[in-house]
Amino acid sequence: MKAYAIGINHVALEVGNIEEALKFYGDFLNFEVHEKNEMQAFIYFGDQFINFIKNDNRQPDQKRHFGIAVDNKELAKQTLEHMGVKLLGGPFLDFLDPWGNRVEITTYSNIQYTKADHVLQGMELGHLRKTEQALAELNAKGLGPQKNNVENS
Repeated sequence: MKAYAIGINHVALEVGNIEEALKFYGDFLNFEVHEKNEMQAFIYFGDQFINFIKNDNRQPDQKRHFGIAVDNKELAKQTLEHMGVKLLGGPFLDFLDPWGNRVEITTYSNIQYTKADHVLQGMELGHLRKTEQALAELNAKGLGPQKNNVENS
């Protein structure tokens, strides 16, 4: 027997300075800071979070990366460019943060990953809808949204 992997709760990123990391990520993303001190901080995106951990000896990533789903990828790209962040070549919106963490930005609507409706509502993102392609990918795995055919009386 094995435990079932349900999802990613959080990612821990090593950064050289907690305040600088909060500013860098806060310049292009909306999030809530739940806890911080000089050694770490926790930033929440609804029900998931990133844990920034201070490490002065961080080495840049080569291929290792993590992805952040956003509501507006083009806006994130424009903001990153305005910030002077060098975007990496290739088919994705990838960049290295100031500490060498490789980040990929993707559009929530285009991917299989799905937040619960009540979480999206609580984040004031209840208007977001999956593309037909994303729904087809979910349906192919038997994970698509179920239509409720029962009328309320």
